[in-house]
Amino acid sequence: MSNAVVESAEHRTLRAAVAALGQRYGREYLARVAREGGHPDELWADAAKLGYLGVNLPEEYGGGGGGIAELSIVLEELGAAGCPLLMMVVSPAICGTVIARFGTEEQKRAWLPGLADGSRTMAFGITEPDAGSNSHRITTTARRDGDDWVLSGRKVFISGVDIVDATLIVGRTEDARTGRLKPCLFIVDRDTPGFTRSVIDMELQAAEKQFELVLDEVRLPAGALVGDEDAGLLQLFAGLNPERVMTAAFAIGMGRYALAKAVDYAKTRQVWKEPIGAHQAVAHPLAAAHIELELARLMMQKAAHLYDAGDDMGAGEAANMAKYAAGEACVRAVDQSVHTLGGNGLTREYGLASLITASRVARIAPVSREMILNFVSHQTLGLPKSY
Repeated sequence: MSNAVVESAEHRTLRAAVAALGQRYGREYLARVAREGGHPDELWADAAKLGYLGVNLPEEYGGGGGGIAELSIVLEELGAAGCPLLMMVVSPAICGTVIARFGTEEQKRAWLPGLADGSRTMAFGITEPDAGSNSHRITTTARRDGDDWVLSGRKVFISGVDIVDATLIVGRTEDARTGRLKPCLFIVDRDTPGFTRSVIDMELQAAEKQFELVLDEVRLPAGALVGDEDAGLLQLFAGLNPERVMTAAFAIGMGRYALAKAVDYAKTRQVWKEPIGAHQAVAHPLAAAHIELELARLMMQKAAHLYDAGDDMGAGEAANMAKYAAGEACVRAVDQSVHTLGGNGLTREYGLASLITASRVARIAPVSREMILNFVSHQTLGLPKSY
C-alpha cells in the first residue's frame, strides 16, 4: 500500500516530533499572542530551527527535500496542539512551491533559503473585491514599459502582509497573439512605491491580520516576473493545489484539537451515575466527528501524494475534495465539541467558543465549498455548467 494511505515510519516520526513542539506552546500561547496584537514569532522560530517550515523545499536551497505531504503533517500537528501557523499555508506552501518549481535561479537563491529557515516570508495575493472565486475577472493588470513591468489593481483578504518581506501577486498580462488577458505572477517587495495596504477589521481573532492591497502603477524590474509569462496558469495552479491541501491540514488539526477537548471532558464530566461520555447521545456524535476527520485526512494524504508525484491534474481534483471534506469535518467537530461541554463550551476557560468562527474559514477560503462542488460536478462528473 502506498504512503498516501499508510504513513511511513519517517512520517510518523515527523508527526510525533511536531506534536511535541506544539505541546510546548499550545492554544493559550496563540490566543495570548492574538489578544496582544503580536505574532507567534517564538513558535515560528522554533519550527524553523527544527527544519519544519522548509521541509517541502529543495535541499540545495536549504530545505528538507520533502514535499507537501511532509509540510501538511507539520501544520496538522501544530493545529491539533492548538497552535497552527497560518502563514505556513502561504509562505512555504504556495510561494515557496511556485518559486522552487518555476522561479529563475536568481529568484530561487534570493528567496528559498530564507523561506526554508524562516528568516524571510511571503504573502500571496490573488483575491479581488469584484472577482471572488472567478479568477477570469481578476482586474490587476501588468503591462510592459521598456524592460520593466507596471502593475495596477486591488486585492483583498491577503494574510500577513504587514509581517512579510514580499507578496506574490497574481496579475494579468495581454497575450500578444490573442489579445486576451492571461495570469502571471510577480514578486512585489513590501516597500515598493505605489504598493499600499490597509487592515480589514475581522471578527475572527487571529495573530495573522487580513489586508486590502492597492497597487497604483507599481513599477517592477523584469526579474520580478516568476517563471514563463506564457505558463502563468500552470504556475498559478501549482500554488493553489498545495494551498488547498494545507487548508485541509489546518482544518483537520483544528477539528482534532476541539474533539480531544470534548473527549477528555466527556470522560470526566459526571452529572448522573456515569460520565456523560457513557451516553450514546454524547458518544456517537463525537465518534462520527472522529470518523469524518479521519476520512478527510485520507483524502488530504492522497492529494499530497499525487501532487508530490507530479500529477497536477489528479492532485487538483483530490486537493479540492480534501479541502471540502476537511472544512465540513472541522465545522461539525467544533460544533459537536462545544455542544458536548454545554455552557462550559462557551467559556474562555475551555477555549472552544472562538473556534466556532475560526472553523468556518476552511469552508470559505481559499475557495468556497460551493465552488468545489461546481468543480467536482463539472470536471469529475461531466455535468454542464450554469455559468
